[in-house]
Amino acid sequence: MAKSPEEMAASMKANLKEKTGKTLAQWLKIAKSAGLDKHGQLVKFLKADHGMTHGFANLVAHEHLSGGKTESSDTLIDKQYSGAKAELRPIYEALIQAISKFGGDVEISPKKAYVSLRRNKQFAIIQPSTKDRVDVGINLKGTEPTDRLEKSGSFNSMVSHRVRVTAKKEVNAQLKKWLKAAYESA
Repeated sequence: MAKSPEEMAASMKANLKEKTGKTLAQWLKIAKSAGLDKHGQLVKFLKADHGMTHGFANLVAHEHLSGGKTESSDTLIDKQYSGAKAELRPIYEALIQAISKFGGDVEISPKKAYVSLRRNKQFAIIQPSTKDRVDVGINLKGTEPTDRLEKSGSFNSMVSHRVRVTAKKEVNAQLKKWLKAAYESA
């Protein structure tokens, strides 16, 4: 079963001192002393000046800038699929059910506007873009677009392709095959 973002963060926090030589509290003091207020700047600083891996630097930056206050994954998903977009929730659930079967290393990481799907790196995103469409962004570099598997274009620069899904039945073998290929190359 895939770990939730909360479980992954808790595991990283538990291993922080062993892996980096400092506790979270010590890293938060270092982050505060840097005087940086942008996530990317702080991650870069921690990596360059303190030799942290990207994952740990991201964790410390997030904890520092959020003051430890974050919305749960469930809350983020509930907000994405509320109001006019509530009818799209079955599409999201069908996608997550299919993707979770790829392997126990799938990371499902909800953000404010979309859900990032990662293995070693991001291989796809799920975004309720309109009241009647979920966009599935997929990293399939080198794959020629088709009528259904279109180039990402201006949709999201973090993925190479996009599939527009308007009904649960469109989460079919073809879409699952593309997602599985992206997962396997991540």
